[in-house]
Amino acid sequence: MSETWTEQDVPDQSGRVAVVTGANTGLGFETARVLAERGASVVLAVRNTEKSKQAAARMTGDVTVQPLDLTSLESVRAAAADLRAAHQRIDLLINNAGVMYTPKQTTHDGFEMQFGTNHLGHFALTGLLLDRLLPVPGSRVVTVSSVGHRIRAAIHFDDLQWERSYGRAAAYGQSKLANLMFTYELQRRLAQHGTTVAVAAHPGMSNTELPRNSPAVVRLPLTWLAPLITQNAARGSLPTLRAATDPAVLGGQYYGPSGIGETRGRPKLVTSSPQSYDIAIQRDLWAVSEDLTDVKFPV
Repeated sequence: MSETWTEQDVPDQSGRVAVVTGANTGLGFETARVLAERGASVVLAVRNTEKSKQAAARMTGDVTVQPLDLTSLESVRAAAADLRAAHQRIDLLINNAGVMYTPKQTTHDGFEMQFGTNHLGHFALTGLLLDRLLPVPGSRVVTVSSVGHRIRAAIHFDDLQWERSYGRAAAYGQSKLANLMFTYELQRRLAQHGTTVAVAAHPGMSNTELPRNSPAVVRLPLTWLAPLITQNAARGSLPTLRAATDPAVLGGQYYGPSGIGETRGRPKLVTSSPQSYDIAIQRDLWAVSEDLTDVKFPV
């Protein structure tokens, strides 16, 4: 597969419906912008609808806004109901939104903020929308992970919500590892249907608003080093766009930058950490996620 892939390689998306979470800034904005320019009907699924209306005004094409707060399962269910009412088919669901290194806090449902937002919110949304994707040949669920899935990362079944102790980096790592394990288990379940595939991507080190919750000791060096070690949001969105649109993509694959350490560069097929491929843990995480969200998948 080509390692010179750019947004110009995104094929025509006319007639396709794409739902992109967290699409008012950064990676999500750039992903939605390109899909809309290529002809897709794009839904910006976001918490801050005012910012999203401003973002939509900066895009060319058919772009609408859907309120979605991933920290609230009630909001996730309401958004899914709205989307199901508005769209008989969905071609692309891009689980892009996320939080990083937040202070210890919980979602509306009592989940640790990073695990609840990055994994459980998207898990629930996907389950509630999947029957709109299953009948559509070539439909895809793309979930955005991070190089952080390798850093102090494990699925802590004995303390998923970090009630006994809390570390920002470790909690973020767990949530991003969960994104990958969800993708791989979902793909196994989708394989028998033959229409929809699940794919993962990561943006490398991209200069976005995501690290804004990081402690100053982390945030300030990143600010100084950003020009040297990061790429802009448009470049960072390319692995997601490739995972979502390249005809050669297969279910269960993972895309990231091609440069040293996968920090920056053109998008290519990459591999995730060895533990992310542990099928037993993937299945256990799936079962726990279903219980916590009370969302059952039609696969």
